[in-house]
Amino acid sequence: MLAERVFEHTDAQLVARYKPNNQLDNDQLLALPTVFAEEGRDNQIARVGNITRLRDDGRNLVLDYTYDLQIPPIMNRHLVEMAVDLDIRAPEFTRNHWSVKDVDLFRVLMVQLQPRRPRPQVFDLAEYENIEPTLISAMMPFAPEFDAVYQTLRDLAQEVGLRCRRADDIWEAPNVMQDVVNLIDRSRIVIAACSGRNTNVFYEIGIAHTLGRDVILITQSGDDIPFDLRHLRYIPYLNNQEGRTDLARTLRERLADAAV
Repeated sequence: MLAERVFEHTDAQLVARYKPNNQLDNDQLLALPTVFAEEGRDNQIARVGNITRLRDDGRNLVLDYTYDLQIPPIMNRHLVEMAVDLDIRAPEFTRNHWSVKDVDLFRVLMVQLQPRRPRPQVFDLAEYENIEPTLISAMMPFAPEFDAVYQTLRDLAQEVGLRCRRADDIWEAPNVMQDVVNLIDRSRIVIAACSGRNTNVFYEIGIAHTLGRDVILITQSGDDIPFDLRHLRYIPYLNNQEGRTDLARTLRERLADAAV
């Protein structure tokens, strides 16, 4: 790089800090995280890393550098979208240069590049995913015949260091469906009772699958598993004391693994 292009588009106070007495302060500069970007504003690839060595012959500056492989590549068009936050001016995308900015690079990248989710029209989803690692949700009809099953799931979850909740345990939203969606969205695992072919439960299974949750199907009859779900494993059980004990035994290892 031409030495004269170092500190282009850099505020004067930063030039004074990193080039005192007209000499590059290598120690300070090498400590800075750096974005390495090709010229362009579209699908060119930028990487984050560090400069490891500087050599200045008076006319040219030679940079040795490494990429941080734990940070994925960034498209230049995404840099354009966050240009204001990064203090990058439009001409900088089309000129080979090195500028220094007074911004928190990693904070900007974390905020801007964290994936945003599509927003449904019939219920609300938080803009960013926020899974509670110890939370299990139970999707089942709010009917007395399922209360003992739910209590079995709660007792088992507590035993292995997790929490199991059902939407009727909470009242956060004006409608029950929003509470159900919120619970699924925060859950690490969803246990769905398919017995009786309850349409609400199947709808909730679809939401959980779409959100990428680990869904465990349980049923008192294999005939209650709909055709579109029969390729998935499910856990049969009997709704009596012995059957619920067997259900807990079958689930224990899977939930214990989740608690680690």
